[in-house]
Amino acid sequence: MLKLAVALVALYVAQLFYLAVVFRWSDQRTVGPAYYGASREERARFRRLLRLHARILTPFLWLQSRISKLTFARMSFQAEGLAGPLGTCSPETFAKARNYPAGAQDIFVATQMKCGTTWMLHVVYQVLRRGRGDLVETGSTLHAVCPWLEGRRTVSLDAAPLIGEQRASRIIKTHFPASHVPWSDAARYIYVARHPVSCYASTADFVRENAGPFAPAEAAIEAWFTSDAAMWWGTWPAHVSGWWELSARPNVLFVTYEEMLADLGAMVRRVAEFLEFAPLSDAELAAIVERCSFRYMQAHQEAFEMHPPTLLGVDVRYFVKGTARRHEDVGPERKQRLLSWSGSRLAGDVAPIVNLYPDIVRS
Repeated sequence: MLKLAVALVALYVAQLFYLAVVFRWSDQRTVGPAYYGASREERARFRRLLRLHARILTPFLWLQSRISKLTFARMSFQAEGLAGPLGTCSPETFAKARNYPAGAQDIFVATQMKCGTTWMLHVVYQVLRRGRGDLVETGSTLHAVCPWLEGRRTVSLDAAPLIGEQRASRIIKTHFPASHVPWSDAARYIYVARHPVSCYASTADFVRENAGPFAPAEAAIEAWFTSDAAMWWGTWPAHVSGWWELSARPNVLFVTYEEMLADLGAMVRRVAEFLEFAPLSDAELAAIVERCSFRYMQAHQEAFEMHPPTLLGVDVRYFVKGTARRHEDVGPERKQRLLSWSGSRLAGDVAPIVNLYPDIVRS
């Protein structure tokens, strides 16, 4: 029995060491442009190796998940007055982002997480390329050309290419609230809002898919989503209210995910007009709408991955539903709590937001 116990302890320690090595290796292979800047074949090779490691570690990970679940405290850090996702961002990247010198070449696409960030980034990219963006054809990725302001795993701001001929621009992703985004009257900002319960439903799915068997319980996800201190980049009401207050400025465009779904062509023209580009021809508009369609982006997910694969989420699905009614996937009691909470926490003159989402309950 003693020998068996010693052998089991040794096996456990060996698996723990192996897990740490794989985590470190995968982190190094996805920082900066290491993953998104790699070729299609190199990214596929990395996913195959990561998938193999995940299979080998499956029994050990299952055992660990029976012992404890991930908590948002363990998955987060606090910096610059905000919570952020540990690993994806860091206190250093948050601080560097706050000090970025925004200028006339910059187009910021801002959202709370899971509110259409990647979709709008691609719309802006295709508008700048007038429908001739060739990420799929060249095997490139959106995050190889669009830096994430506060992230660790995309092309850097310094190395990001300037895109477009009429006015070469840098397209920058951010989840920062209005209070934290680096501001310039010369830069342009596009903010995408989404129904709060749809945002919750998509965010909860994202957490579960990336945490795998270690995912927190639904009640813990709801508590995190509604926490001023714990929710990454701030809560939905604070995020939307802050950006709505900025939307009166001429260099800020405030749109909704639901508007994009209802008429993508109209949204593309609206974005082009906001950026003050020459009017799109019918052929250019049709090309952009096709390349930015849910069907197209779902069929070519490797070009639009929102997050590099991880040991716990090698094959995470993106663009799963593409619907304006994700809020209907949430149970009625939880949905009502989230609607009441959203209404009670909306600040300032946000009547138009409530008009956009009339099921929000204002107290």
